[in-house]
Amino acid sequence: MKFETQAIHAGQDPDSATGAVMTPIYQTSTFAQQGVGRHRGYEYARTGNPTRTALEACLAALEGGAHGLAFASGMAATDTVLRLLAPGDHVVAGRDVYGGTYRLFERVLKGYGLEFSYVDTTQLSDVESALRPNTRLVWLETPSNPLLRISDLRAVADLVHRARPSAWLAVDNTFATPYLQRPLELGADLVIHSTTKYLGGHSDVVGGAVVVRSSELHERLAFLQNAVGAVPGPLDCFLVLRGLKTLAVRMDRHALNAAAVAEYLAAQSQVERVIYPFHASHPEQDLARRQMRSGGGMVSVTLRGGAAAAVRAVERTRVFTLAESLGGVESLIEIPAAMTHASTAGSPIEVEPGLIRLSVGLENVEDLIADLQQALQAE
Repeated sequence: MKFETQAIHAGQDPDSATGAVMTPIYQTSTFAQQGVGRHRGYEYARTGNPTRTALEACLAALEGGAHGLAFASGMAATDTVLRLLAPGDHVVAGRDVYGGTYRLFERVLKGYGLEFSYVDTTQLSDVESALRPNTRLVWLETPSNPLLRISDLRAVADLVHRARPSAWLAVDNTFATPYLQRPLELGADLVIHSTTKYLGGHSDVVGGAVVVRSSELHERLAFLQNAVGAVPGPLDCFLVLRGLKTLAVRMDRHALNAAAVAEYLAAQSQVERVIYPFHASHPEQDLARRQMRSGGGMVSVTLRGGAAAAVRAVERTRVFTLAESLGGVESLIEIPAAMTHASTAGSPIEVEPGLIRLSVGLENVEDLIADLQQALQAE
């Protein structure tokens, strides 16, 4: 089946008990057993829930994986992947990663004996130089957050698996979604999502996911998922399933709007730099076009007036809402250095204070451009 068909049907057959076309919300904490230790596939809702099973099966299908696991948040998914490691293991990560990921790595997991290096993952030689005998995981974001840098997934995967056969390549695919990019098909071992973002798509749910091909990896992650317990409730799973059904059409519109917004901003005298993967000025544009279906819905920009001008602009928008997060139907705008990436302040990977990040939504693009025009007028 093609992507759009899988998004609507994978893991979501009509309910066997009632014929309900939509997957029911199994709002229960436990399940009756037929005898001691004999059950119908479910025993306790932390371990498994039919609504969650449907979501996990759909996510696996969309990413081209064999197994999906759903979590209570994107950070819960990330944390569970890192629990595959042991004290003394080394992780190579991008120099441009989500602030919450950096905070987890540096302020939590370092204390448990993990080691981290941060490099420019768009440069294969930098990744290779960072590998150590104890490297067990390479963590990529592509497009990265918030600078929208593009790493060559196949090249990094080949390098990691050749140089460190016991290491895994994990890819945070939140910005691209499986509709635009399929990391497992390019050699990744694990794909991670914040389902809060484009997969849910309506800014009304928080969740995370991991998708793998390996049954051995899935068995280890499923044990951790149950043992640690950071799982989503059935309503959260239902909401993400609902969002997935329209993912393809939403991503097409996000990308159309974002490309138009990027072109508009690039032509404005107040703008110093526009960052968009499919824009002619992007340093990895050719790679992005080979690796992704479209440029996605995220745009970053800096203004000639610096941080002060950026703050004035984001506080003047009316259609773009000043808020953290991304990937919803509504357009959002923020200053990463002061908001989503505040945890990187003072670090080697801190975000420049004047960078603006836009999550371009599904509104009429003329309204979005008019809103940006009035917000920039005083600059």
